[in-house]
Amino acid sequence: MHPSQIINELAEDRELYFNAVSPPIVQTSNFAFKDFASLRGAFDDEMSTYLYSRGINPTVDILRQKLAALDEAEDCLVLNSGASAIFCAVMSNVQAGDHIISVHKPYTWAWKLFDNILPRYAVTTTYVDGTCIENFEAAIQPNTKVIYLESPNTLTFELQDLEAVAQLAKSKGIITIIDNSYCTPLFQKPHRLGIDLCLQSATKYIGGHSDTVGGVLTGSKAMIKQIFDREALNTGAFISPFNGWLLLRGLRTLPIRLKHISESTQKVLAFLKSHPNIEKVYFPFDPDFSQYKLAQKQMTGACGLLTIALKAESYEQIEAFAKSLKHFLLAVSWGGHESLIMPKCAGLCPEEFDASNQEHRLIRLYIGLEEADYLIEDLTHALARL
Repeated sequence: MHPSQIINELAEDRELYFNAVSPPIVQTSNFAFKDFASLRGAFDDEMSTYLYSRGINPTVDILRQKLAALDEAEDCLVLNSGASAIFCAVMSNVQAGDHIISVHKPYTWAWKLFDNILPRYAVTTTYVDGTCIENFEAAIQPNTKVIYLESPNTLTFELQDLEAVAQLAKSKGIITIIDNSYCTPLFQKPHRLGIDLCLQSATKYIGGHSDTVGGVLTGSKAMIKQIFDREALNTGAFISPFNGWLLLRGLRTLPIRLKHISESTQKVLAFLKSHPNIEKVYFPFDPDFSQYKLAQKQMTGACGLLTIALKAESYEQIEAFAKSLKHFLLAVSWGGHESLIMPKCAGLCPEEFDASNQEHRLIRLYIGLEEADYLIEDLTHALARL
């Protein structure tokens, strides 16, 4: 099915809601039944009908079908955050005493789950350099149940060979989970490469307007049903109808936003690579990127996020650079209309800063919907202050 058909037509039975072009927000907590048999059926399988908006809701249901189709998956859950998607995906596939393999330095709420919560239940995690398939193979234990991926990650953009990892995991009966927030379903299809569960923060590109939070989880009908019946219903982690509607609205313009952002990012990238005050630029679709060939093999695009290593000698210099920018907001996240900057050293106390450690000088930029020349002019002035 063509992405345009999925985004604009799939699951939109307009005759059911007055032929409205935009689906209604079914802002209800509860649904009524005509008879005992129908109610009993809903009790038996809450995912098969509308019982209570803590679970399935008509507005969110339209979004679920579109996102599953974009991911080339059988089914989908839309949750109240990306962190909820991580929690539900992982918790549904481990029991006390199990073992997880994760890429180094995953998203904050993934590693906090691995390091702070799961050890209470004797679930252990081994972190590996995911750029080498042999590292995954060497880390496998008899009780390994999950391999957790993040490709690319969202700072220096290391990738994993998804097809190779999926083949290895299937040969050992291990479930693979990937955070696909960087690429969106338009730029990477993990299920096509054999990955079992694919998640993303819908807060980012799917929403696109920095006005809602959400998470997406896709996979087989059996796996999604298991997660729905257990982890998702028990945590009440589903998105509200209104926020689901906001994501539907954002999804309409996803292709054109990604196209514009991709074009702007390439222009900003070219400027940054030639600037004398920048030591290095990290971007997966840069021919100088160490895994450029792998990025081209399993991704059809990259946009928005890139990271620079600034030639700076002090914490104060980096702080002054960030403050000098007029059109980049100092903030976390990405995917909205606004351009952002996030210095790695913002998480350090000034006395902890070490200029010889390149990681301390990393600054992640998100290129939003502003024109590239407008942002380049801003960067030019700020870099001149160094």
